[in-house]
Amino acid sequence: MKKRILSMLATGLVALSAHAAEKPNVVIMLADNLGYGDLSCYNGGIRGKFQTPNIDQLASEGMRFTQFLVEPGCTPSRAGLLTGQYSIRSGMSLVIAPGDGGGLQPDDITIGTALKSVGYNTTYIGKWHLGPNAHSQPQNQGFDQWLYGFKGSTDSTQYNDSMLTTGAPEAFRKAAEVKLLEAKKPGGAAKAIGVYDINYRTQIEADIAEAAEDYIKKQAKKKDPFFLMIGWTRPHFPNDPHPDFEGSSGIGKYGDSVVELDARTGQVLKAIDDAGVRDNTIVIWISDNGATVTATVGDEIGHGSNGPFRGELGDAFEGSIRTAGMIRWPAKIQPSVSNEMISIHDFLPTLANVSGAELPNDRPYDGVDQTDWLTGEKAESNRDHLITFIGDRIAAVRWNQWRLYPMVVNASTDTNPVIAGYLGKAEETNGFPRIYNIEADPREMQDTLVSGNAWVLAMYSKLIAQYKATLKEYPNPPAPNMTNL
Repeated sequence: MKKRILSMLATGLVALSAHAAEKPNVVIMLADNLGYGDLSCYNGGIRGKFQTPNIDQLASEGMRFTQFLVEPGCTPSRAGLLTGQYSIRSGMSLVIAPGDGGGLQPDDITIGTALKSVGYNTTYIGKWHLGPNAHSQPQNQGFDQWLYGFKGSTDSTQYNDSMLTTGAPEAFRKAAEVKLLEAKKPGGAAKAIGVYDINYRTQIEADIAEAAEDYIKKQAKKKDPFFLMIGWTRPHFPNDPHPDFEGSSGIGKYGDSVVELDARTGQVLKAIDDAGVRDNTIVIWISDNGATVTATVGDEIGHGSNGPFRGELGDAFEGSIRTAGMIRWPAKIQPSVSNEMISIHDFLPTLANVSGAELPNDRPYDGVDQTDWLTGEKAESNRDHLITFIGDRIAAVRWNQWRLYPMVVNASTDTNPVIAGYLGKAEETNGFPRIYNIEADPREMQDTLVSGNAWVLAMYSKLIAQYKATLKEYPNPPAPNMTNL
């Protein structure tokens, strides 16, 4: 593995001196549990004071995707984004829970690794959720530094409070404390610089945005191109906003949190403009999965919206895996709105092509290079399907406008509805998948298997066979499972 990375670095350095200035900077901003209908550029501005002008402006200046597909959870989508592979190929097809292992491994190649190999300065700020161990952390996965980071999920900020009320031992409470982490150079383990608790929850997004501003300002003055990835924490529960945004949306904490997310995004965009690197900076703004819409926890009501689509975070329905996404590159991409299919897995091969990075050929990639479509050289996307996994199961297959389910996950009625998508009941479908035409029936109300569309099963079988064929040479590691011990 070390030889492979050194080879990638050597190849990149040869071209670096002559072409560094030509390579675009890259900024990826990743929202956390934001639904398709939560941005006013997607919902038509129908939600009163709940508006997102900065993200809307970004969308108007680049290509806004109306068919951007992800995976059904924080960890799976992040794994898919960074590796260009279905999350099951890296053993991360479920959210990594506290005390769980797994995560990125030393031989994984990420966007950070790829861009670093061709001379980029790389920085990660914010939420990671791709493994708790040092080898899985950003500074060991292609990033020069990790700022204002934490290993897991924002809902962990409430663990201490819940442990107190349920009488957990003090040692457990201490162990569950979420550390705020920092790594100022590659290698080693990140160091704790504070505690990410319910009190700091209101401040973290401001600190992430300020760190991003500082990085852009400093790095824009240097010759090397830069790659900045921001793992925002909003609007993941709990959504206690910064005091400046309390009551700003008119619909409660969730809306206030999205309004703050929009403002923090505006800070980063302004920093890019002020640094004079707007034209040659690719800005990608996406959500990792759909919103939770059935949650009512404490005084926070689930006001997330997945637009016209059925489903929510954790299940395999359209509302879970179809969410907000956009890209701006003034030098190359014309402003537009596209309903062509693109997935979160496509950014690694696309950015590798744009930057001149060579990806190793010792693994399968599920992402496809979308450069020619994004830049207008081709009218159609290079993607026509996506397979969705939950744990070790294929939970859905999307092909063109058709959605097929070999199983159906029904929302749980006997557990906290905030995680209904994860703890829902998997219902078998008696040997035949459910089939929906998502364009004719976006809410998936009418199963069309018996309506003359059984022919779709042939393509379904073909896509599954193609995926399974790759497992002969590249078998998946064990899928995560915390019950089948």
